[in-house]
Amino acid sequence: MAVATAAAILAALGGALWLAARRFAGSGVQRQRGGGDPGLMHGKTVLITGANSGLGRATAAELVRLGARVIMGCRDRARAEEAAGQLRRELRQAAECGPEPGVGGAGELIVRELDLASLRSVRAFCQEMLQEEPRLDVLINNAGIFQCPYMKTEDGFEMQFGVNHLGHFLLTNLLLGLLKSSAPSRIVVVSSKLYKYGDINFDDLNSEQSYNKSFCYSRSKLANILFTRELARRLEGTNVTVNVLHPGIVRTNLGRHIHIPLLVRPLFNLVSWAFFKTPVEGAQTSIYLASSPEVEGVSGRYFGDCKEEELLPKALDESVARKLWDISEVMVGLLK
Repeated sequence: MAVATAAAILAALGGALWLAARRFAGSGVQRQRGGGDPGLMHGKTVLITGANSGLGRATAAELVRLGARVIMGCRDRARAEEAAGQLRRELRQAAECGPEPGVGGAGELIVRELDLASLRSVRAFCQEMLQEEPRLDVLINNAGIFQCPYMKTEDGFEMQFGVNHLGHFLLTNLLLGLLKSSAPSRIVVVSSKLYKYGDINFDDLNSEQSYNKSFCYSRSKLANILFTRELARRLEGTNVTVNVLHPGIVRTNLGRHIHIPLLVRPLFNLVSWAFFKTPVEGAQTSIYLASSPEVEGVSGRYFGDCKEEELLPKALDESVARKLWDISEVMVGLLK
């Protein structure tokens, strides 16, 4: 039995290696569409939630390279400061090795503490932003939690719905005035293709009757899309746009709550290396929506790989989107 299992794993590993070789030999490195010339974002302030690792870190790195002043809103300040220090060193090295050493339009990195699992933290963060920042050109709702065991936020919400939807819902609403006064400005929401497997159950939004970690993640990502579409409707005529995206399957630490059996882990690691996007590849649509002139004035759309994609009917349901908005306002305390 053990010999057969080992043989099966070796065969799978060999197959994965062969497919990986074909992938890289045939396609080469993906072209990064989201980028642009240094200086493209000069003078613009960008807020990215969850910017200390994964997609958020890669997005921050590129937008700083394009000249933006990037605020990293992160739960763990120490880890965020460490990531910011690494990014600054990488940018300096890139500038020194460039065609014109010492010359470049690289922007600035600022770290601020933001815990989306705490409405108190979100309110304190936004108060600081409104007091200290004269403008906000781009808000990227990037942070998220993926298929965690059942747990609750500081305010008693199911963690995935609380962080992925409600925390960003409050954050965005509290910063809307600053975004409007900075117009033209943009809001970018990171969702997932897994929204397709979620539904909005208004009778159990807090998953107190039943909890399935996969379904609850999908529901939170569907909520991101419904929020984006309703917000786009409310922002018509303000010169503030909002769009939502899926990054694809990306190698990040988002899946830290997923248990992979020890015996299968080498195969999983190889398959993820061969077929999952890198954080830089996965961040391209976020960068594109935050910076590209091609999407100026575009709002309420769903993107993947820097192209607009169609949504399932349940993500287009305007009555559900409005009801979710109204309930969310009450849950986060915007309405009593």
